[in-house]
Amino acid sequence: MVQQYQPGQRWISDSEAELGLGTILTADGRLLTVLYPATGETRQYAQRNAPLTRVRFAPGDEITHFDGWKMIVREVEDQGGLLIYHGLDAQNQGCSLPETQLSNFIQFRLASDRLFAGQIDPLPWFGLRYHTLEHRSSLLQSPLWGLAGARAQPIAHQLHIAREVADRVNPRVLLADEVGLGKTIEAGLIIHRQLLSGRAGRVLILVPENLQHQWLVEMRRRFNLEVALYDAERFTESDASNPFEDTQLALVSLEWLTVAEHAQDAAFAAGWDLLVVDEAHHLVWHPEQPSAEYTLVEQLAQVIPGVLLLTATPEQLGQESHFARLRLLDPDRFHDLEAFRAESANYRPVAEAVQELLDEGRLSERAHAVIRGFLGAEGEALLAALSDGDIQAGARLTRELLDRHGTGRVLFRNTRAAVQGFPERQLHPYPLPSPAEYLELPIGEHADLYPEVSFQARQEDDSEENRWWRFDPRVEWLIDTLKMLKKVKVLVICAHAETAQDLEDALRVRSGIPATVFHEGMSILERDRAAAWFADEEFGAQVLICSEIGSEGRNFQFAHHLVMFDLPAHPDLLEQRIGRLDRIGQKHVIQLHVPYLENSAQERLFHWYHQALNAFLATCPTGNALQHRFGPRLLPLLEGGDDDQWQELLDTARAERERLESELHAGRDRLLELNSRGGGEGDALVEAIDEQDDRYALPIYMEELFNAFGIDSEDHSENALILRPSEKMLDASFPLGSDEAVTVTYDRAQALAREDMQFLTWEHPMVQGGMDLVLSGSMGNTAVALIKNKALKPGTVLLELLYVSEVVAPRALQLGRFLPPLALRCLLDANGNDLAPKVAFDTLNDQLESVPRGSANKFVQAQRDVLAKQINAAEAKVAPRHAERVAEARQRLAASLDEELARLTALRAVNPSVRDSELEALRRQREDGLAMLDKAALRLEAIRVMVAG
Repeated sequence: MVQQYQPGQRWISDSEAELGLGTILTADGRLLTVLYPATGETRQYAQRNAPLTRVRFAPGDEITHFDGWKMIVREVEDQGGLLIYHGLDAQNQGCSLPETQLSNFIQFRLASDRLFAGQIDPLPWFGLRYHTLEHRSSLLQSPLWGLAGARAQPIAHQLHIAREVADRVNPRVLLADEVGLGKTIEAGLIIHRQLLSGRAGRVLILVPENLQHQWLVEMRRRFNLEVALYDAERFTESDASNPFEDTQLALVSLEWLTVAEHAQDAAFAAGWDLLVVDEAHHLVWHPEQPSAEYTLVEQLAQVIPGVLLLTATPEQLGQESHFARLRLLDPDRFHDLEAFRAESANYRPVAEAVQELLDEGRLSERAHAVIRGFLGAEGEALLAALSDGDIQAGARLTRELLDRHGTGRVLFRNTRAAVQGFPERQLHPYPLPSPAEYLELPIGEHADLYPEVSFQARQEDDSEENRWWRFDPRVEWLIDTLKMLKKVKVLVICAHAETAQDLEDALRVRSGIPATVFHEGMSILERDRAAAWFADEEFGAQVLICSEIGSEGRNFQFAHHLVMFDLPAHPDLLEQRIGRLDRIGQKHVIQLHVPYLENSAQERLFHWYHQALNAFLATCPTGNALQHRFGPRLLPLLEGGDDDQWQELLDTARAERERLESELHAGRDRLLELNSRGGGEGDALVEAIDEQDDRYALPIYMEELFNAFGIDSEDHSENALILRPSEKMLDASFPLGSDEAVTVTYDRAQALAREDMQFLTWEHPMVQGGMDLVLSGSMGNTAVALIKNKALKPGTVLLELLYVSEVVAPRALQLGRFLPPLALRCLLDANGNDLAPKVAFDTLNDQLESVPRGSANKFVQAQRDVLAKQINAAEAKVAPRHAERVAEARQRLAASLDEELARLTALRAVNPSVRDSELEALRRQREDGLAMLDKAALRLEAIRVMVAG
């Protein structure tokens, strides 16, 4: 009897198929040594249970010599335990190939190859592969792809803008929503959807230096986007020829890039697809001499096809400033300021007519005439239908007007008044006496907005007894207020990190109230822990004390009490503070508590914000302009001075604010706002995301994935799990996000309150990475099972084959929308009948039991010829369904792009903001897409053999 293992035999590792073909070196007693020449690896196994499968090719197989020539096997000879293959080479000449001379790089990836090589996977893996294919197919054609995975509350206007802009080829738009409406989230959604769809691959984000950290946190936390932050140090330390080519997503300070000429050259050469510029209203432009920052952005916008500009509400900055932003997007269209002013004036009567239609549901004769003059003969028919009571005519009329609007395609702007859904605000001021210790500070310092900082800086003895919080009445007031509010969550914001840390000390020493602190000196992990402890309803801190950085990007809307321990020096910062709680979805009235010291700069600043700017009780879109205009008079009066002059300043500023707000309201273009809000489209997206969130498909799928890869999950708390790699973890590259443990939730509300938890959605890197691991290799593409069904005669063999109907094409062509990869099943009985239409996958799966691998392999080898014939015949059963899918996809692609081309071509005649390059890109996309669909093919993905028992 020939020994099972002989030196020179070729075997393959069951657990490490990627090592290629192994050669037995020695088989001594109980130990077996195997060399894998392709990788240079050597393994030792116990002979009794070595995880190896003998490689034995059969007549008809094509095999490769290690010199690269191939042969078709005709006969297999066994000589003393070693195989010799006889057959024909490429020239049809007879030849022989001993197994010792087989190519080391043969890998069994194709399902049929792996099945006949004895590479049979555990039964649950086959189900995992099928479900992964199913989910990926539905995701690629989902209208929510790239929109539903953000750690953010789904908000209609944000989703509408994100989809409208992200679905364009090379979008060039201005996002100009009022403060608090989420421009950064809109930008993140656009970037994310463009990346997932393949419309963009490389993105450059330019922001003011003080916003870099906020953007970094927002992109990583909300969208799981790994953004690289660039500064002089990172740039010079890179060893790449172009440091910007180290990353797909670069976050760069505008101030640094403006002065770093060598970095500018690299940025121009880096080949970006999308440029995003935040705070674009700070780019100063004059026709004769634009600023260096403006010039830099202008030059980048000339070489980068997609551009997103984020800016404050345009009218608040004047028409010239607004025109300057539009020039960056389309210099050919917006080249003459006076022509732009005249054109804008023409649109105002149209916007007023639309407002009348929205408010009254009908049109006056004057409004009728305006619209007739604007739309011509096309408008006549719609106006007639409207007069006849056609409800849909009003929506179609509004759409036609929007399409012809001068900036309707390049500008998106929502106002709080239009969006609604924001909470009320109530103000509670607390004037407190100035302590003697502050009054004794030198002139200038006792009148300071932050006297505690000046006082502490002058103390040589920094012991606890000499701390400012021992005598500052605001501390006593804060302790009393917190006790009165008992277990209610309270957010406290102050200007400086030192003040925040001192306040935490004061509460601990003087009250025992559970408090935590949040400031810029902490790591992101430490901040997460602090925010999580504050968010914990049952055992968490009652109060979170933030420095000004606490106003950046975080969402604390589960609280509705805000204490401003001091006031910031700028109204925009004040609005940021209130904006942490004052958000869409806030269910309570916002309670604003403002303690201030009497007869101090604090008192005067409080009255400036309250009486002049009305910044506490309402958003203040004019605050920046007023601060800029009155700043030179305001600053000296804050430090003291004549009461009459002070009152006169308050009265003047209030009158100017009312005038500006009246202008803003009169200038509101309701047509633009209607377009930016998206009508019912945004609401439909919110509803669809809520429905998707409520389904259990993702948790069920992830449990299947975790089981297959050896990831342990245990309950952390309600709606949260702890994931850990187990001792049997299958693949160390599984994207768990941590080598030890990670806490996750599928619940959006939980994820919004607990930023220390990963929010698992279909778009999360862990989910997508896990799917990639399943589909990129051979995992689960073979299986053998016992089927328990009394209706089947014992010994009956069923063969299940999964084919993928797909087109391999550049992602930018978006062919996944029309022909997403789809698993097509074929379930053959012994007579070659396809039972798949009658027997659902999961119904069949529930009747199956695993078979020991050795037994499975013996059965497959015994049935090899029969199975091979069935496999060869199966594709013909599935091919008609594939052909039908391709024909439908061609039809849908042509119809979709023809419709969009027709709309934009007609629109080009009346609205020059439709660019020729946009039309050309669509034509090219149509032509290339149809050509690629002609190459769509069927691919055998997986095989399962089932025997009735």
